[in-house]
Amino acid sequence: MRTFGAAPPPPTFFERLKSGLAKTGLGEILTKKKLDADTIAELEEALIRADMGTGQAKKLVAAVAKGRYDAEITERELKSVLASEIAALLAPVQKPLAAPDGVKPFVILVAGVNGTGKTTTIGKLAKRLGEGGAKVTLAAGDTFRAAAIEQLRIWADRAKAQFVATKPGGDAAGLAFEALEKARVHGSDILMIDTAGRLQNKAGLMAELEKIARVIKKLDASAPHAVLLVLDATTGQNALSQVEAFSATVPVTGLVMTKLDGTAKGGILVALAGRFGLPVHYIGVGEGDDDLQAFVAADFARALVGADTLHEGRNV
Repeated sequence: MRTFGAAPPPPTFFERLKSGLAKTGLGEILTKKKLDADTIAELEEALIRADMGTGQAKKLVAAVAKGRYDAEITERELKSVLASEIAALLAPVQKPLAAPDGVKPFVILVAGVNGTGKTTTIGKLAKRLGEGGAKVTLAAGDTFRAAAIEQLRIWADRAKAQFVATKPGGDAAGLAFEALEKARVHGSDILMIDTAGRLQNKAGLMAELEKIARVIKKLDASAPHAVLLVLDATTGQNALSQVEAFSATVPVTGLVMTKLDGTAKGGILVALAGRFGLPVHYIGVGEGDDDLQAFVAADFARALVGADTLHEGRNV
């Protein structure tokens, strides 16, 4: 008789993040024995290839080399030091998404270009928030795509959230206004409004997004209370221009980065932190309900370079 051990447990979120970010190739460059000029130059090039940007790459290699130049260093120590420096750069943007006391419903407008995973992100957040005891209303403001409306309807059912929609092609701003009215009647703690995917260079669609935000203010002058921009990590440096364009249209308050399991460009989060300083609330590594997690700078930094620990010299 043959017996078999139990199936191994599924990879943890951190393990999946680490596996995905291994595509950056940073782990390979960190196997040198000496932190000499060649190693530092290679490291800087690797950081730039990982989409951290030239400025952040130079800042990081300078910090890594400080007091260690031309010295012998183990692979483990070098990874630990680099992870610590990256974590220090990212720590200021590690901020949870939180509603102030007395704000009800807390209105979250969710934006982004086509294909970033906005609707799925909203569904996952609704499920998390609902499980945490919040009453949630979801508004299908992506009226251009019937499939998006149906997708959000399914997520609303799974999250036990209220759902507000209009016919495909309907007025998105009017839908947002109606959703806020209904969320108030329902006593919802949170209203999340999906919006159509729009390229940052499409003036008409960007104007519609601005209109949605403006119309909501007729009911609540302080709304939307949060504007989340969902970014696809695989777009790399293009994420920078997306943040610029959307921020010029609506007051972006925080970022969600998806698809970090499918890219060699995970360092773009470091570039975004350095350039904009916007809070990074959540990161995602897949399609499952639990594949969207709160952003933790230290964990992300360790996963990015394949480090076991952070260097003790850094207090992050």
